[in-house]
Formats: sequence, structure tokens, C-alpha cells
Amino acid sequence: MRHKPTEAEAKQSLQDHVGQKAYDAREAYSHHIDASSILDLLTDSRFVRYPVAIKFNADYLQQGEFAYMDPNGGHPEEGFTLYIHPFFEQQLDALPLLIAYHLVCVNYGDIATSAEAEIFGATLLGMETETYYQKLCQLADSIPY
Repeated sequence: MRHKPTEAEAKQSLQDHVGQKAYDAREAYSHHIDASSILDLLTDSRFVRYPVAIKFNADYLQQGEFAYMDPNGGHPEEGFTLYIHPFFEQQLDALPLLIAYHLVCVNYGDIATSAEAEIFGATLLGMETETYYQKLCQLADSIPY
């Protein structure tokens, strides 16, 4: 009889895959992800499945959001646009944290949750998940409204 994974096993498998993908990307970029390399990563199909463009525009964001990943059409192959709050346009150190969080949407679609986003971002940037989460919260809280 074939084993049918439980929901918990499936979630763990997804999280393991997300973590490994982020680790592989970190290794491929010599363990140094900065504003320049995260933009390069967006065009690297080994780690980002579909094209992603970055636009600094708050029109698509809800109150308290620092960024929003928007599909360009009905099919992922049409790519995505990541709208980032213009407050961060000149904050190059913040870009890797903000961008990394949203890449799981591109790679895994709706099955990815905030937990997977935090795992991906933290692993890609070489930090503990809780530390990454706290840094994201600080960035989001720093947006002037």
C-alpha cells in the first residue's frame, strides 16, 4: 500500500523544499545577497521560476503593506510585478529583505504561506527566521503614513 502523506508531512516537505531552494540560491551568490544580487536573482530561473519586475509604487498596497506581488496576467508565465512602497526606493539594505519575502508567491503560488516566505527570506539572507520576521516588521512599521 502506498503511503499518503498527511497534511503535516506535506507542509514539512514544502518548507524543506523552500529552505533548500533559498540555501542553494545563497550558495550560488557566494553567501552575499545585497540589493544588486537580489535583482540578479530575479532573473535567475534556477531560483525564481517566472519573470519579476520591480516597481516602487504604493498605489497597489494596502495600509501597512511594504510590498505586493501582482501577477501580470492569468498565467504565471506572463510574469509578476512586485510593487514596493516608494519609501524603500533609496534604502538599498532593505531591498533584499522585502523582495525575498515575496518570491515564494512566484515559485509556489497559493500553497505558500507567510511561514514559507519567512523561511525562504531568512535562509536566503543567512539569518534566523524570527530575526528575519522582526526585521520585516520593523521595516513595515517604519513606513510613514
